[in-house]
Amino acid sequence: MTPRVTAEFWVQAYLARLSIEGIFAHIVHRGDATAGAIAVKVADMRGQASVFTRSYDTDGNRVWVTHVDAAPERDADDAIARQRKFDRDLWVIEVEDPRGRHLLDQPGLD
Repeated sequence: MTPRVTAEFWVQAYLARLSIEGIFAHIVHRGDATAGAIAVKVADMRGQASVFTRSYDTDGNRVWVTHVDAAPERDADDAIARQRKFDRDLWVIEVEDPRGRHLLDQPGLD
């Protein structure tokens, strides 16, 4: 079994990694510190946004799933609001980057 870090630890490490790359991000909603799910909204600063959440593939590996892809930012916010209605422990991170960088595809962020 692969050891897992807490949600809060992962969020803090993710924010630090983004900061190192000069990408602004902040916590919109704090979820459960140990096992909360995580949603990442990536806003391109031109009114478009994408939303990613962590899930598992068929082999049990963690992967990032795109829930909203380059849609009006309001659509991204609505998708997150719907998800929060049934998951109050959801962490919501907002990344603001004109180039749409989020680093979720980088090693160590799965």
